[in-house]
Amino acid sequence: MSEEATNDPTPAADVTERLGYRLKRAAAALRGAMDRALREYGLTVPQYACLELLDQQSGLSNAELARGTFVTRQSMNVVLRGLQDAGLIIRATTTDHGRALPTHLTEEGHRRLAAARSAVYAIDQQMTDAVPPKRLATLLADLDRMTETLGG
Repeated sequence: MSEEATNDPTPAADVTERLGYRLKRAAAALRGAMDRALREYGLTVPQYACLELLDQQSGLSNAELARGTFVTRQSMNVVLRGLQDAGLIIRATTTDHGRALPTHLTEEGHRRLAAARSAVYAIDQQMTDAVPPKRLATLLADLDRMTETLGG
């Protein structure tokens, strides 16, 4: 047994009792629910996230969208191609400065996002409703602290 394993400050007989495992399980459940809901709108979770970000701030670059949706720049290229092929976004072919090409929602992109948004927000509400209201602010603050602690 390694030195690290024997010095574990919070040993768990069962890995499923670890915080990281529980967070990953919750994230997987969220992703599955979103995948099922978004299928009806012809979107994937990264595509939906991309549309949300562009609705909030039009003109974002591939790199900015990749960071905001937690995918690689290479994966974002695939996401953007799919959205462009579906007529949901337009991308400039040239730019006045730098190499970043700004991306914008089309009217159809706005319509599809609006339709899908209610399904995604309903899932978020289901999760929120599972937490007692008096504990929600604390839970959100704890999640933010965990993220900051890990450099996110």
